[in-house]
Amino acid sequence: MDEFASISHWTSHRQSADWQRQRGVALGIGDDAAAVDLAAALDGIDGGKRLLLAVDTMVETVHFSDATMRDEDVGYKALAANISDIAAMGGVPLHALVSVSVPKSYGPERMRRIYDGLYECAERYGVAVIGGDTTSSPERLVVSVTLTGTVEAGRELRRSGAKPGEAVFLTGAVGLSAAGLHLLLAEAGGKAAHEAERRYREALVAAHRRPAPSVQAGRLLLTGGCSSLNDVSDGLASEAWELAEASRLRLVLRERLLPKSGSMSDYARDAGIDPLEWMLYGGEDYVLLGTIDAGKAEAARQAFREEGLPFFVIGETEEGPPGVELAREWNSGAGENRTSIAKRGYNHFGE
Repeated sequence: MDEFASISHWTSHRQSADWQRQRGVALGIGDDAAAVDLAAALDGIDGGKRLLLAVDTMVETVHFSDATMRDEDVGYKALAANISDIAAMGGVPLHALVSVSVPKSYGPERMRRIYDGLYECAERYGVAVIGGDTTSSPERLVVSVTLTGTVEAGRELRRSGAKPGEAVFLTGAVGLSAAGLHLLLAEAGGKAAHEAERRYREALVAAHRRPAPSVQAGRLLLTGGCSSLNDVSDGLASEAWELAEASRLRLVLRERLLPKSGSMSDYARDAGIDPLEWMLYGGEDYVLLGTIDAGKAEAARQAFREEGLPFFVIGETEEGPPGVELAREWNSGAGENRTSIAKRGYNHFGE
């Protein structure tokens, strides 16, 4: 099967022309370039809008392997990571360009399964797949997705807007994806899941393989007084540092307020691992971390509750040199101990 036949095999009859037109697509797959009409896109935005652009690349053995990911999961997660970046700006995801570098070990049916997962994610989040590129690879599969989105003009949420005295929040629990990866690697190494582990295996594996970008949460935050926002892709500690440095202040995270998943905590106990390690440094949870006017935090929590979404205040911002601290209360309840959180998370070029 040649390149053009392969592309047709992977992408044909996935999304109707009428549906793509609703996303503003004038020309999709099949020409030298795609063409879109943002003004015609049904994105729920009235008036002026801005174009958002994000790109994310997944490399076999760096981001995924056969030991932990099914082919469909690779495609799903490649798009989900990009959608999370659009969500972190308060935007609406619209169009995807998908580029793949394919080794000979991947036949046409295996690549089709990867596109099955990618299109499943696209359907769930209303993304039109409108083009891309296909090349050969000498050894490893590479999947790169470029995503467009829109947001109300001048209202995109940034990392640099936090002010001292605001509340720090999360839109979901963290550490589940890292726990899921640990469990999958243990199984790949020949360690069978204990009966107790089977109770929480499904939730942890799903968190790692099929993350849920927080698009609805990002849209709520756009109108709810949020001052800065980031998605938790490289770990809570790393993302908190990014907010602190961009906004030039200190974030204080309170350990007792950090939301812990029961599944993650149970597995950490059975595996003999401090769950805080996964929560702070695991990454790939794709919930949102941000800051909000302290007086508006309760209203935001209520708005999230009405939509069936979680919202957790986990600390506050302070004046001072950029940094992130973890506050632990003494057992007596009198006073607290603060420790600096290492600027650590997943870093491709770290030591």
